[in-house]
Amino acid sequence: MKNLTTMEQFEQLRDGGKTIFMFSANWCPDCRVIEPFLPEVEAKYSEFTFIHVDRDQFIELCQKLDVYGIPSFIAFEKGKELGRFVSKDRKTQEEIEGFINDLK
Repeated sequence: MKNLTTMEQFEQLRDGGKTIFMFSANWCPDCRVIEPFLPEVEAKYSEFTFIHVDRDQFIELCQKLDVYGIPSFIAFEKGKELGRFVSKDRKTQEEIEGFINDLK
């Protein structure tokens, strides 16, 4: 999963094709739990571009998008929000895949 590096990059990805932004932080234990299976999720849903957003680097973006708990996921296509899975709770692979399936 590529890392978000600039707000310009966020806007390009948001306004382009299907993108899922995963909001996370290095200090977040629940974020570490999901890391091992994320490559499998990315491979299974290859129609989406997956982008990691470091919550501490992009705190203003998180505030703008009402992301106050991590790990969280927001999906966009051509600038339109398709859905969000935003909470402070630990997420399972099944829950994440269920969220993505519901976007279709």
